[in-house]
Amino acid sequence: MSDEEHHFESKADAGASKTFPQQAGTIRKNGYIVIKNRPCKVPHVNRIDYQLIDISEDGFVSLLTETGGTKDDLRLPTDENLLTQIKDGFAEGKDLVVSVMSSMGEEQICALKDIGPK
Repeated sequence: MSDEEHHFESKADAGASKTFPQQAGTIRKNGYIVIKNRPCKVPHVNRIDYQLIDISEDGFVSLLTETGGTKDDLRLPTDENLLTQIKDGFAEGKDLVVSVMSSMGEEQICALKDIGPK
């Protein structure tokens, strides 16, 4: 026998991966994704349309809900293009419907539809 010692380092696994690549758009409801090596559940995102009633001076909007009440806790969007469209359309007296996306306790105006003059 030889007096030499042999050391083996194993850096390879058996080839089985704990994840697989997938397009983000193909994640299904109740699916999981990995972000920064941490498993994350895909959040539920809801989209609701509200009619715009008023814009206050402090940047909040007043929206008409489906039940006839008002929703007054949303700010105008930070996107300059969308912000300009909302302010200009409201100033012209158009009937506007805003789409609000909500997820994980946060809500934001994300789109605008013009449904005609008032």
